[in-house]
Amino acid sequence: MHYTDESGLPAVTDEMLQASLATTRPYTVVILKAGPRFSPAGPDRDPEVAATIWQHGKRNFALRAAGLLRVVCPVADGSEVSGVGIFDAEPEEVERIMAADPAVMAGILRYEIHPTRTFSSSTLAD
Repeated sequence: MHYTDESGLPAVTDEMLQASLATTRPYTVVILKAGPRFSPAGPDRDPEVAATIWQHGKRNFALRAAGLLRVVCPVADGSEVSGVGIFDAEPEEVERIMAADPAVMAGILRYEIHPTRTFSSSTLAD
């Protein structure tokens, strides 16, 4: 579907929304931001930063394979936001996970943690 206006959206009743809200479950969102040692991707990126970001990416891949990091979204739009992740873990556990991240420990990235919830049917898979 491509959004054109509100008329193209399906109708949702109060009952439909209430039933769906009963199926939500908790997750934790992490918003990664550029830290003091961050440098943007490209030919001028500091090689040490590039190597640390690579390790960060490998770790994210491992966290995803373990089922802890359900959604990984790098952001490269020139803003201070560097990525968004959705963890299937409590905020306290995510704090421990993020504190051990190589890019965070190197001061390349910093993060915010936000508890959230979503519908059980939410997915990015096609």
